[in-house]
Amino acid sequence: MSTVRDTSGRRQQISAMVRERGSVQVAPLAERFGVSMQTIRKDLHFLAKRGVAERSYGGAIVADAVNVIAEPAVEAKRAAHVDEKARIGALAAAMVRPGESVVLDSGTTTLQIAHHLPDDEEITVLTNDLDILCALARKERIRVVMLGGALRRRNRAFYGAQTEAALDDLHVDKLFLGVDGFDLERGITTHYEPEAMLNRKMVRAAQQVIAVTDQSKFGRVCLHRILNVAEIDDLVTDASASEGLQAAAERLGFRLHVA
Repeated sequence: MSTVRDTSGRRQQISAMVRERGSVQVAPLAERFGVSMQTIRKDLHFLAKRGVAERSYGGAIVADAVNVIAEPAVEAKRAAHVDEKARIGALAAAMVRPGESVVLDSGTTTLQIAHHLPDDEEITVLTNDLDILCALARKERIRVVMLGGALRRRNRAFYGAQTEAALDDLHVDKLFLGVDGFDLERGITTHYEPEAMLNRKMVRAAQQVIAVTDQSKFGRVCLHRILNVAEIDDLVTDASASEGLQAAAERLGFRLHVA
């Protein structure tokens, strides 16, 4: 088989992998195909020119994942990656200590944190999510603070000037940040601009920022950026998403926790 045909076959396989997985990384591809990382970078550049993929930090993501406009309904989010979200929620909840105040951002993964939090009167939880409020209301001792605002029924959470103003004079120990998109190069993103604005205020109010997400959000880039990945302190994710992340964690300065 000639070099040209080898290159063509390799690029076809990489194209299939990026479409199936949503993203690929240079180093694992170089090892898989027995070629240099420079060769893989040329392959990814070729695929980017063909519109198959978009280059990202250390690899590439599927082209149609960039600027994702359509936001799934909350019912669809609840039914997706249920086991992974439960494991992530349990591990994240174990990071909360008695005496701490935490913000739980809206989302189905942060809802799992609420379910797994111990019912401890020394823990204070602030949230803008209606379902998280209901979950915590079933506990008898944990202290709950609801951030007000206007209800957005699509994801059952509250937004707006009133919600943001509630954070002005607050300082919390931890923020558990849910995401719609997580890309090492383009950052942590969301579909909804008021959510991005509120999330940035949550970040400023928190001493420690912990992003929580399952593998389906990796390689996605939504319209509104919340912050750069280097600005988080910790990432809690599932094992399926952890390949190649440890090196990125060391480079960008966040701690990686695998559920």
